[in-house]
Amino acid sequence: MIKGSHFRNLAINRPPDTYGKLCLRNSVGQEMSRCKTSIRRGQPNPVYKETFIFQVALFQLSDVTLLISIYNRRSMKRKEMIGWISMGQSSSGEEEQSHWQEMRESQGTQVCRWHTLLES
Repeated sequence: MIKGSHFRNLAINRPPDTYGKLCLRNSVGQEMSRCKTSIRRGQPNPVYKETFIFQVALFQLSDVTLLISIYNRRSMKRKEMIGWISMGQSSSGEEEQSHWQEMRESQGTQVCRWHTLLES
């Protein structure tokens, strides 16, 4: 996860404190693994520059889904989802499916693309 763009906090007139959650799920939706970025405080265009590695067998790549969600951490354990996308078996759109396919074919080379978050 590299960066986000144009995140805003509608409740108050200042940029949100955001973080990303990545969750790898199997073909029946069970969580296999999860990771979380560090929090970026008060940034409308946060730069995460964090890499996550999931152990997935080559034959399983067509059967897993990577769910990526961005959260606004409000206060004292309260959080709200800003938006999400998913890639893999249950991709949330054509761009995400295309990105997943390109990653599968890249043989370990990093593939970077922008995605528009879906509302929660």
